[in-house]
Amino acid sequence: ETRAANASNREINIQWYIPSMAKSSNDTETKVLLLYAYNTKPVKITNTKIFSSMSVFSGHLWIPLARIISLRKKLSNLKEQVEILMQSSKSLSSALEPSGFLEQSETLKIGPSKKPKMSVAKVHLDEKTEEMAKRCLSEVKELLCVVPALSSPLTEIPFDVTLQSIANLEDMFDPSRGCIITEENLFNWIISLL
Repeated sequence: ETRAANASNREINIQWYIPSMAKSSNDTETKVLLLYAYNTKPVKITNTKIFSSMSVFSGHLWIPLARIISLRKKLSNLKEQVEILMQSSKSLSSALEPSGFLEQSETLKIGPSKKPKMSVAKVHLDEKTEEMAKRCLSEVKELLCVVPALSSPLTEIPFDVTLQSIANLEDMFDPSRGCIITEENLFNWIISLL
């Protein structure tokens, strides 16, 4: 009962394992283990001994640590670029609209203890950022794709780019912690690779 799990929505859970002594002697580079589990339908597990479901999947991949660190830096740069695009589009739209008293009083209500939610609005990418995103996502695809023949570079972005989706990918490739991804389009793309 204490090990029971509950997932009310579709989600993928990512965790990393960095082995200290499990490195085989023929490996020249340090690899880390990506552990994943996902469900395609809501799940409630009450007894782990007799659980059987056709909608729960799990697996693992060995990935070179240097490639993960490199990809995470690229995703961090992409997230920064998406934030800049969002700020510039907000500045442009606020410059076109007169600011009212109501908007000012609403900003005063936000206290320092409330953390703002990550934006899930689709970001319109400029050409440079779109190419940056395609390169990053092609690398994600290459690392996660079980069948190497299917890991050709992306010609288009497979999901709507939002600040939340890029932040989720950045968290996903942080070997010091794990993450849970529930965002529909990103979820679908990642499980299509696994």
